[in-house]
Amino acid sequence: MVDSSVNSTKTGVELADIVRRFGPKYTSQFGHLMMPSQKRALADIAACCTRELGGRLFRCNDCNKSFWRFHCCRNRACPKCHGKQTQQWLEKRQAELLPCSYFHAVATVPSELRDAFHYDQKFMYGLLMRVATEAVKDLCAKKRHLGGLPGILAVLHTWNGRLGFHPHVHMLITGGGISTDGEHWEPARGEFLVPVGVLSKKIAATFRDAVQKQKPDLFAHIPAGVWRREWVSFVKHYGHGNDAVLNYLSRYVFRTAISNARILAVDETHVTFRYKDRGADTWRTMRLPGVEFLGRFLQHVLPRGFHKVRYYGLWHHSKRDLSNRAWLLLILQKPTDAASPPKIADLLEALSQLADIDDFQEIGEGDDNLDSPCCPHCGSTRTTFLGEWPRPRMP
Repeated sequence: MVDSSVNSTKTGVELADIVRRFGPKYTSQFGHLMMPSQKRALADIAACCTRELGGRLFRCNDCNKSFWRFHCCRNRACPKCHGKQTQQWLEKRQAELLPCSYFHAVATVPSELRDAFHYDQKFMYGLLMRVATEAVKDLCAKKRHLGGLPGILAVLHTWNGRLGFHPHVHMLITGGGISTDGEHWEPARGEFLVPVGVLSKKIAATFRDAVQKQKPDLFAHIPAGVWRREWVSFVKHYGHGNDAVLNYLSRYVFRTAISNARILAVDETHVTFRYKDRGADTWRTMRLPGVEFLGRFLQHVLPRGFHKVRYYGLWHHSKRDLSNRAWLLLILQKPTDAASPPKIADLLEALSQLADIDDFQEIGEGDDNLDSPCCPHCGSTRTTFLGEWPRPRMP
């Protein structure tokens, strides 16, 4: 393994190139240990944007040449997919975000717990997300902190820059919440939401009790000292308005373990990629054997059916009425020139007549960029769709 500072540019190497080169060797050595979702990720990424997945045939109206645009693999671990759908998802969220300030919190897992997370990923990941968000909600419900129910978007990440295993949850939290009676919006007090130290201890204690009760055999193998460690990295004021929040969403919600832009080179035996050294505030490079690189990448492929983006509090689908009420309360707080401001009951009645906005959902599978593409021969955007080679049916 080679680790050094870097000041490099993109070379055109993609994760799919690495999977095609080293995937068969990795599978032959470790296939018996792989989850079905990991095997599927390797197969999908290797086939992404190739003839194997079919595609659409176009003709350029300027140079009169034909060309294929092959389908994406749609695997959520693939860094090449989801571009257009990501933008569509962000546009939907922009219409749903509450006009208030926001906070960013991170719940981290001590290193002593990583083996337990590897052993039972689906349970431990889900428990971490649930415990962290419930702790935030419980503290926000207290009058001395907030006295209301906030909206929380939680995103699970399992990696650090060097593709090491580092489970943690990012949380976007509204800077305020709706009161218990649903009649008032309780704003956060400046740049303070909840005490970080109290939140850390609450997450650790609740997580410990849940594992001990639900997974006693697993709990017996966890070092006792882990429960006294600090679990929350920070809770900080993030900003006000949709621009700041959408910036957050684009940075955290759609990120994969590694992007193609970070891959610098691949040869017959090794892969070179770059990562950000946060401590030194500089970019560095790392060179790993290809099989080891794939091993690091695949540990971040989540179990099948696990949702890494979840919504709690006001943003939970069961709280849609409260979320609408919170939005109206925030609007009514703004000064108005009207002689008598509208009543919230009247606004809620009007809102109920509008078409329902789709429920919050985790981002789905990627698109195939079906808009008219540029001609690879002359660069023209004047192209004509001729026909489609259907995507093969997946098992």
